[in-house]
Amino acid sequence: MQLIGVLQENAVFFLTFTFILGLAIGSFLNVVIYRLPQILEQGWKSECRELLELDAAKDEKLSLSTPSSACPSCGHKIRAWENIPVISYLFLRGKCSACGIDISLRYPVIEFVTGLLSFVIAWHFGFTLEAFGALLLTWALIALSMIDFDHQILPDNMTLPVLWLGLLFNLGSVYTDIHSAVIGAIAGYLSLWTVFWMFKLLTGKEGMGYGDFKLLALFGAWLGWQFLPQIILLSSLVGAIIGISMIIFRGRDRNIPIPFGPYLAIAGWISLLFGEEINQSYFQLAGIG
Repeated sequence: MQLIGVLQENAVFFLTFTFILGLAIGSFLNVVIYRLPQILEQGWKSECRELLELDAAKDEKLSLSTPSSACPSCGHKIRAWENIPVISYLFLRGKCSACGIDISLRYPVIEFVTGLLSFVIAWHFGFTLEAFGALLLTWALIALSMIDFDHQILPDNMTLPVLWLGLLFNLGSVYTDIHSAVIGAIAGYLSLWTVFWMFKLLTGKEGMGYGDFKLLALFGAWLGWQFLPQIILLSSLVGAIIGISMIIFRGRDRNIPIPFGPYLAIAGWISLLFGEEINQSYFQLAGIG
């Protein structure tokens, strides 16, 4: 309780604490991003073997906590001092202490980005219930975005609980009223679901996955139906900028599918912080209101 009082009264301490907490959460998110798809795949294979009445595989049981983190090259168990967010990477000069193989730069980048975005949330909302919910949403979006980027999936066991969490917050009208939140969840899902089937009927191809429908429904549950058009437009803009940049600067084949989830996540996060200002600016430019 004393810590809560200090966080509430001292803005600098609150921002610093949130940044450091974000770094630590980023380290955990690296584990989630790496292991959750493997856990899901292991579960799917187990269900298929059971359905086909095959002998159960003797694979090592995976979870987010076991087995302990280790170097994928030599199997060296990561010690506590080697797992300090960002600092350990710099101290080890980006190499495994046992075999010397390069450690992906992505790990400290995700840790730092998580810390930075957490800092921005704390600065924007202050010590409020809104900040607490926005931090949970931000951390979930980082994990979902990276999993979708790597595997083109948005796991239901992450997306759906965060959607329900948004409705729970809005029972107290933290971000919007509960009616707007419920309508937003419904409209968010059905809008992309409609686009999906129209595109499929016209082209015979699937333009996006069902996880994208649920992710937009998630934002509808958190922010309300009023922000859905803004999020869709922003995600299209973000997708166009990033997609064109990847084609020009990285030579990415334009025929290779690019997941839409990260673009939705970026757009939804922007709307979370600046949605009201964006809407007001648009209405002023349009001469409405």
